[in-house]
Amino acid sequence: MINNLRNWAGGALGVIFLGAAAWAQQVPAALQTAADQQLVVQEHARGDQIYACKAEGAQAGWTLKAPEAQLFDKDGKAFGKHFAGPSWEASDGSRVVGKAAANVASPDADSIPWLLVKVVSHAGDGVLARVTSIQRINTKGGKAPASGCDAGHAGQEVRVAYSADYLFFAPR
Repeated sequence: MINNLRNWAGGALGVIFLGAAAWAQQVPAALQTAADQQLVVQEHARGDQIYACKAEGAQAGWTLKAPEAQLFDKDGKAFGKHFAGPSWEASDGSRVVGKAAANVASPDADSIPWLLVKVVSHAGDGVLARVTSIQRINTKGGKAPASGCDAGHAGQEVRVAYSADYLFFAPR
């Protein structure tokens, strides 16, 4: 019986490590963080990308106004929120604001790109206080509409549902 438990546990660990290795390989090189960075926390976002119709002369198009999403941990527990800035705020009050440093098209053509974000400012003490880089991966949805924005619709907003995983990194 003990040998069976050991075999089962060893097999389960192997699957976990293989799964982690496969996950690490799926992030494109352009979005990798510096070697001196370590993963602090990984959160799942569900919400909307908010677009505004901008018309200038004969040109019109949807422009990203802001994200508005809730962040959840691996157990589905509320972690915080993601909003204009772009900003991320944990429920402990710590907050970061970032600036996109690199992007790669999502493997899902109907989804917003994957990103590497560099943190440009911090507020509060807590889990995000030391974060310097953020990856947005595994995006689903969130792309601006392909049509519907013209001079007659200037100023209108549209919300497009999306989900993504955000990985927060800090120096070792």
